[in-house]
Amino acid sequence: MTPEQIEAAAEALYQADRTRRQIGLLSQTYPKAGLDQAYAVQAALLRRKRAGGAKVIGWKIGLTSRAMQMALNITTPDSGVLLDDMLFADGATVPKGRFIQPRIEAEIAFVMKAPLMGAKVTRAEVLAATDYVAPSLEILDTRILRADPATGKARTIFDTISDNAANAGIVLGRQRHPVDAFDLRWQGSILKRDGVVQETGLGAGVLDDPAMGILWLVRRLAQYGQGISAGDIVLSGSFIRPVEAPSGSNFYADFGPFGQVSLCFA
Repeated sequence: MTPEQIEAAAEALYQADRTRRQIGLLSQTYPKAGLDQAYAVQAALLRRKRAGGAKVIGWKIGLTSRAMQMALNITTPDSGVLLDDMLFADGATVPKGRFIQPRIEAEIAFVMKAPLMGAKVTRAEVLAATDYVAPSLEILDTRILRADPATGKARTIFDTISDNAANAGIVLGRQRHPVDAFDLRWQGSILKRDGVVQETGLGAGVLDDPAMGILWLVRRLAQYGQGISAGDIVLSGSFIRPVEAPSGSNFYADFGPFGQVSLCFA
C-alpha cells in the first residue's frame, strides 16, 4: 500500500465509525497488503480519533484463542488501542445506535503501574509491572462488513487490525486484585445474555496464560519502538467466543470470587 492508500483506508474507517455505515472489505481492495500495512492503517485511524480529542487509555489483545485463530487461518494474535470514549462503567447502559453490530467478550484486564518496553521483556517483568487485575467485558464492533455480500468472502486479519482490532468499548469490574491473588490460568467466567448462559471459558484459553498475552503485546510493540505505559489498561484477550449484543439485551459475566461485570444495551 502507498502512503496515500493507507490514509484513504483510515479515512474510510473513520467515516464509517462516525456515520455507523460499514465499508467493504479492505482485504479485497488491497489483497497484497500485509500486517505491517494493517497496523499502519490502524495508526492513521487513531491519529484521526486523537485529533478529535480522544485520549489513549490502553491496549486490547485479540485473536488469542486457537479456535479464533483457526477460524481466520492465522497463527498470531492482534492488538488495538483503547480510547477514553470507549470506557463504560460497570452496570452502564449503552445508548441505542452507539454501535453498528456489537458483540461481547469476557476477559481479564491488567492495569499497569510501570511501563514495559522491549523485545526481551519477561513474564516476571509483566507481573512486576502490573498494579492489579480485574474482570472485564470488551465490546466488539465492526466498521467493515463481516463478509463480502457478492462473494461471501469473510474478513481477514488485515481487516480486523486495520479496524483497530474490532475494538469498540470496555467495561471494568469493580473488583481489584493483586496479580498473584488468583491462578489466572484457571480463572473462568460464565457469560449470560438475558439470564441465559451463552459462553463459558478459562483464562488458559489465552495463550495458556493471560499474562502471556501482555508479554506478546510488549514484544510486538517493540518492533515499532513502542511500549505499554504506566496506568494503561490492557485487555489480555478473550477466552470465550464473541456473543451478539442486540438492542435491548442485558449481559452479566460471573467470574466467581474474581468478580462480576454487567452491561445493558438500550
